[in-house]
Amino acid sequence: MNSFERLMDKIERAKELDFGTIFDRVITLFKKVYLKGFLMLLITVILAFAINMVFALIGLAPKNDFLINGFDIDSFYSFYALNVVYSIPQTILVTTITMALVSAFYRICKQVDLGETVVDDYFYFFNKSHFSKLLTLGMISTGITVLAQLLFIIPAIYVFVPLLYFSIIFANNPNLSEMEIIKASFILGNKKWFLTFGLVFVFGLLGALGIVLCVVGMLFTVPIIYLPVYFIYKEVIGFEETSEIDQIGKHDSII
Repeated sequence: MNSFERLMDKIERAKELDFGTIFDRVITLFKKVYLKGFLMLLITVILAFAINMVFALIGLAPKNDFLINGFDIDSFYSFYALNVVYSIPQTILVTTITMALVSAFYRICKQVDLGETVVDDYFYFFNKSHFSKLLTLGMISTGITVLAQLLFIIPAIYVFVPLLYFSIIFANNPNLSEMEIIKASFILGNKKWFLTFGLVFVFGLLGALGIVLCVVGMLFTVPIIYLPVYFIYKEVIGFEETSEIDQIGKHDSII
């Protein structure tokens, strides 16, 4: 049985998980990694802003002028659909970089959670072997998201949960192919859809409370939304067979 088959077997045999138990574990771990989450999100925001500025300078940024001629449903949907498609290249880049940073954050969380030596390397996955795979995942994730957005609200809400698992499964199983990561993410996401959505929704509300400390405050609180996925993965799959993550792609440059 190869690593992917073992992964799928664990997902298929996944036990029922308790909302309250995971909630408590998320709070406990967040107290230890909130600053690391802040740095991860700060780097993400800075890089996303830089990408947006570049696309704006070359005239490929999404438009925001649909209210010039007044508001109606048809014009809004046309504007919405055009911007979803128009922003695809930018979204691919931002999604890829975000997944790389979030994957590194999960790696740091694992080290903290398991009492291992903590290496705050937020660019751990910015190397040739990992980044090329992340770029493919970024393109596929963007394609799925764009299709769901064009179909409007319900499909977008549905795919939101499986897409959350891309980073955690990649972070702990970088040896898997892109299609294996996608398949595992959707099967695990579907199996734990309501639990995942409920936890992320609740912690999303808690994370939004950072707005009382202005925008900078949200950079400290919002990263908590990534932790429910970490603990669901830990409880369903575990980490005992993922030590190869530290043996693959030892920081070869992406240049």
